[in-house]
Amino acid sequence: METKSAPSNFIKNVVIEDKKAGRVDTVITRFPPEPNGYLHIGHAKSICLNFDLADDFGGKTNLRFDDTNPVKEDTEYVESIKEDVRWLGYDWDGLFYASDYFEEMYNRAVLLIKKGQAYVCDLSAEEIRESRGTLTEPGKESPYRNRSVEENLDLFERMRKGEFKDGEKVLRAKIDMASPNINMRDPVLYRISHATHHNTGDKWCIYPMYDYAHPLSDAIEGVTHSICTLEFEDHRPLYDWAIRECEMEHVSRQYEFARLNLTNTVMSKRFLKQLVDEKIVDGWDDPRMPTISGLRRRGYTPEAIRNFAREIGVAKAYSVVDSKMLEHFIREDLKLKAPRTMAVLRPLKVVITNYPEDQVEMLDAEINPENPEMGIRQIPFSREIYIEQDDFMENPPSKYFRLFPGNEVRLKNAYFIKCHDVVKDEQGNVVEIHCTYDPETKSGSGFNARKVKGTIHWVDASQGIPAEFRLYEPLILDEQQEEGKSFLEYINPNSLEVLFGFVEPNMKEAQPQEKFQFFRHGYFNVDPKLTSEGMLIFNHIVSLKSSFQLPK
Repeated sequence: METKSAPSNFIKNVVIEDKKAGRVDTVITRFPPEPNGYLHIGHAKSICLNFDLADDFGGKTNLRFDDTNPVKEDTEYVESIKEDVRWLGYDWDGLFYASDYFEEMYNRAVLLIKKGQAYVCDLSAEEIRESRGTLTEPGKESPYRNRSVEENLDLFERMRKGEFKDGEKVLRAKIDMASPNINMRDPVLYRISHATHHNTGDKWCIYPMYDYAHPLSDAIEGVTHSICTLEFEDHRPLYDWAIRECEMEHVSRQYEFARLNLTNTVMSKRFLKQLVDEKIVDGWDDPRMPTISGLRRRGYTPEAIRNFAREIGVAKAYSVVDSKMLEHFIREDLKLKAPRTMAVLRPLKVVITNYPEDQVEMLDAEINPENPEMGIRQIPFSREIYIEQDDFMENPPSKYFRLFPGNEVRLKNAYFIKCHDVVKDEQGNVVEIHCTYDPETKSGSGFNARKVKGTIHWVDASQGIPAEFRLYEPLILDEQQEEGKSFLEYINPNSLEVLFGFVEPNMKEAQPQEKFQFFRHGYFNVDPKLTSEGMLIFNHIVSLKSSFQLPK
């Protein structure tokens, strides 16, 4: 992977100041996903930020799974996250799980109880919510708040032994029920859950809450800069409280930045899981999904995603990024890499009546005009070819420069042809057109006796390879979304269109994840999941052009 310094931002400036002041020697960051779903493009921003920041200062980045909720977590998600991070081009210095630290977290909770700063509470989750108060009214103290240290120690140990049912008791921090920050109003530190954990099995039936486990995990690993999204800003006092009152040897610091919001999609694992569970998409890696695995299957490259993540930057202010910006970076990345070829997605047969019936000639074509070093490919040409249906009109409007009766066009890399006859079916649909070609007009011959305004692409009918093409539109329609409505009401019913056509015969050996530029259609990727020996399936990555321009 190329090394590229992370752009300057307020977090990078904090690190620079910490280094100058001697507060930090080795910079240690971490990427801490919860393994309850697949990563999405928003996580890619966080991955790049954490790894690039540590790399800039010769530091380290850990991959740590915050696996404190066994009900929602799974090893499938763990493995997918590892694959995504590696695919993006990063390698972690340490691989950890919050569950690795359960024993120490338990002991620190015992310490809090002994200090009189935690207690076992019998209120239900609903009762705790009701007693929390509001932004303008203080909360009400739990009737169990003043249990003795001895009673709390006994109850907490019995919670661990499995003597109580789920929800029957919790361990809460004893902080301040009148705090203006609701997160500090005696938050829950442990809850009971008789569920098998993907990493620890049935060893535990009590599990730490995220707001308790996260700061302790950071401190145990010596993380210097704990970078979170902005919704955790109000949780920072609790983060600091947990590290301080649990008497952790290392003091980690939390910094918040605005999460990525992208038009025409949803950026919530809960919503993405709903799309999968309700079979609106065909899995977490559906090419319409904003998941890293979905983008990979569609044909996005790690370079494009890294460049996108770096370009959007790191800020405190909430903003929404146009999804066309992500498309810009894959287009820029592929234009020098992707071989050019021709594909016909909606075939219409053309018979060149004056071309010899048994003749097949090989024509030269550049593999990538923008990258001449990629060389030349050869494509067959014969009496019968396929063109796109919309490259022919029987009764065209003015300024239509493609094929119609009596008009002449150039076949890309081949000859001029002129339409002189049309064949229709019983319903009156055009099913075949007959043309003649001019053998003097072969591409590259220098012929300039006359000019034509239209150039169309084609595939030889005798040797063309059948293929399936999957065209995509945004999954979510952003326009005029009303507050209070479910995002499911804005699902685009036309987000997927499946077509059957042909590609050049040199595509026969195309391998999954290979990317090509189809003349006039855009960039396509060989689908790694559905392509089989008998059928190539191409996912449309992005169009050739866009009106989008990077902000200056």
